[in-house]
Amino acid sequence: MKALVVYDTYFGNTEKVARAIGQALGAPDAVEVRRASDVQPQQLAGLDVLVVGSPTRAFQATSAAKQLLRRIPSQGLRGVRTAVFDTRVSIEDVGSAFLTFMVNLFGYAAEPVAKRLQRKGGELALPPAGFFVEGTEGPLRQGELERAARWARQLVAPD
Repeated sequence: MKALVVYDTYFGNTEKVARAIGQALGAPDAVEVRRASDVQPQQLAGLDVLVVGSPTRAFQATSAAKQLLRRIPSQGLRGVRTAVFDTRVSIEDVGSAFLTFMVNLFGYAAEPVAKRLQRKGGELALPPAGFFVEGTEGPLRQGELERAARWARQLVAPD
């Protein structure tokens, strides 16, 4: 299996999740973990698995993640199993009716990224996942790296 975990990050939390996912997917010689701005579309050729992660910023993925997705050719992910995650603040922890309304209206980063990967021919192998940070800059909520690893292992050993 050849896998690539692509991420963008602001405060390091999404990178930590991406690295935990990469480790859970398998041997380092088969799995690469790279920042979105360092990935060219031709590096996606021959992949079996592509995981994309972004922090949720203004209810969407970062510009670097969106730029990479735009550069993937039409049907460039045909036959590739894909999965998407984001890092986010828990609206329950914030306790803001306005934030709850906005999240219900606009959502988080992972879902639109998953749809874009599918439009590029990718086969969504897992539902999009969100991993929680404390406050706006983190750290990650306790147990999130372990949860990310469990989520990722489903890509290589589906239940």
